Amino acid sequence: MSALGAQLRAELQLVSRNSEQLLLTLGIPILLLVFFDLVDVLPTGTDEPAQFLLPGILSLAVMSSAMVSLGIATGFERSYQVLKRLGATPLGRRRLILAKIISVFCVEAIQVVVLLPIGLLLGWRPSNETWPLAMFVVLLGTSAFAGIGLILAGTLRGEINLAAQNGLYLVLLLLGGIIVPMDELPAPLRTISHALPSTALADVMREALTGGSSMLGTSLVVLLLWAIVAPLIAIRVFRWS
Repeated sequence: MSALGAQLRAELQLVSRNSEQLLLTLGIPILLLVFFDLVDVLPTGTDEPAQFLLPGILSLAVMSSAMVSLGIATGFERSYQVLKRLGATPLGRRRLILAKIISVFCVEAIQVVVLLPIGLLLGWRPSNETWPLAMFVVLLGTSAFAGIGLILAGTLRGEINLAAQNGLYLVLLLLGGIIVPMDELPAPLRTISHALPSTALADVMREALTGGSSMLGTSLVVLLLWAIVAPLIAIRVFRWS
């Protein structure tokens, strides 16, 4: 087995044994989707709340898996000198980061399989023309958020990384148009949020799943930039210990 394959297998085994990560990546998105669909408190602007909520919740699931779960786990591996030992093997920095990102893709495939049927039961109806493009959007979002998570995990101490990941997660959730529509934010916050990866991911995901007019907008450009730049920075600045 190749070094990349062996590391990917180890990453998937670690994820399957970590109940806290599974709660974050599966339990919380399901809870938020069902709760805000049944309790009509958000100004979604649609007759079926799930039509607005599902794309945002899928974006949240990507952010939870690719940034928070991956970043926190990697940060503590670094603090416990696990990564330092891996650094002495032929694995290398690039293959380590690639194995971690691929493991996130596998988790997200499970999230999509679980969340889409729940969305259908709650009233979400996909666009016949553009919804398959959501898979490409998930790949871009994963690349962007995995890069961000690994930048923090590869440069900060374990406890500081934990706080930073959770704090950034909350900011991106509140300002990203994931749960609360962008139109409800004050104008200064809307201006800032347009540059955030969470906003770009939620916008493009919503266009793909609800039949938006075009995928080639500002949000797609922003998401592409984050998806390319963040992993490259992570590879450059990531430290084994």
